[in-house]
Amino acid sequence: MTILIAGGGIAGLSLGLTLHQIGVPFRIFEATQEIRPMGVGINLQPNAVRELFELGLEHELDAIGVRTRQYGFYSKLGKTIWEEPRGTWAGYTWPQYSVHRGELQMMLYRALVDRAGPDCIETGARAIGFDASSKLLFDGGRSEQGSLIVAADGIHSALRAQMYPDEGEPIWNGRVLWRATTKAPEFRGGAAMVMIGHDDLRIVAYPISAPDPDSGLATINWIAEKRFPLDAAWKKEDWNRPADIADFLPDFQDWQFDWVDVPALIQGAEVVYEYPMVDRDPLPQWTQGTVTLMGDAAHPTYPIGSNGASQAIVDARVIGACLLEHGMTPQALEAYEAQVRPVTIGVGLANRAGGGPDAVLQRVEDLCGGDFDLIDDVIPHADLAAHAEKYKTTAGFSIEALNAKPRIIAEGAHIDG
Repeated sequence: MTILIAGGGIAGLSLGLTLHQIGVPFRIFEATQEIRPMGVGINLQPNAVRELFELGLEHELDAIGVRTRQYGFYSKLGKTIWEEPRGTWAGYTWPQYSVHRGELQMMLYRALVDRAGPDCIETGARAIGFDASSKLLFDGGRSEQGSLIVAADGIHSALRAQMYPDEGEPIWNGRVLWRATTKAPEFRGGAAMVMIGHDDLRIVAYPISAPDPDSGLATINWIAEKRFPLDAAWKKEDWNRPADIADFLPDFQDWQFDWVDVPALIQGAEVVYEYPMVDRDPLPQWTQGTVTLMGDAAHPTYPIGSNGASQAIVDARVIGACLLEHGMTPQALEAYEAQVRPVTIGVGLANRAGGGPDAVLQRVEDLCGGDFDLIDDVIPHADLAAHAEKYKTTAGFSIEALNAKPRIIAEGAHIDG
């Protein structure tokens, strides 16, 4: 009675930790030969942080991340459109974290190996599909028998491709992201996440470390984003492809404000990675018999609302709760899908349609070219507040609702009761 998990990223590791917590046997199969830190900064919303705290990882999160204090939108001229507190400063019971994606993955990996032992994860094992008897198939002809199979193998999921063989490649929306980290001063009072610009050109930046006590510099994660014609040629997304800043630095050369120097931030990075912004269309179904999808294998979305990794963690917890309720059965997977899939469809479509929290940037650009004395003269404060709250509600981390929500997995819950 073992659950087989294809993929050892944030989704798969979070599921492994959850299954260990509730006493469900599992094995994780990771395609790479070695689990190592990849990517750059991400944000974890309070709904996901709550789940990691309930896995006993509060101190580990504090060791690798920054408790995000503020979130703000600014025009291409550096003028303030909207700022709001985040995490416990906003009234949540749990914080929001800004953290290096690779550090988060390694923290989850270390915690899982420490708790469940090194044999729970096998590397160098690339899953290529499944069969009707709940066998996970690997390249080389090998297979493993399980009771249930969960695909946590990312946006290029082989198991999703087996379920939907005609789906094709991820869908590019014309934007390219350049991601990096730079040692630089904090801004907007520290522990702040900022989004500057509009739909065609923007910068996102936030610290993922505390300032160094000697230099005063923090590790600032930044993302430069530019829109291109949809017929432009871009290579397949790859977290590890270095970029040339000459491809985009000139677009940001004048973005020097009294609170942040964007060109200096870009030029201060040791290496910059290039990544086309892609997602996939929502699926009509994630579960086929004893197999289901989770994380980016199920619901890849644009990285607009800081919701991708957070939703993967929540997926893991909901799967655990459904196993507790329905046992090691396909009904548990169907119950998980019924609860989570509608939420992720709403988030993904909102991000696509400009309904994400960043939509105010383009609205201000359209109304006044980003130049104003008082933002209330452009968009009333009440409208900005309503827009911000609408996305939190869509994504499942409205303050009042989350604080009042019962635990997904009851304390001490175990598959044997």
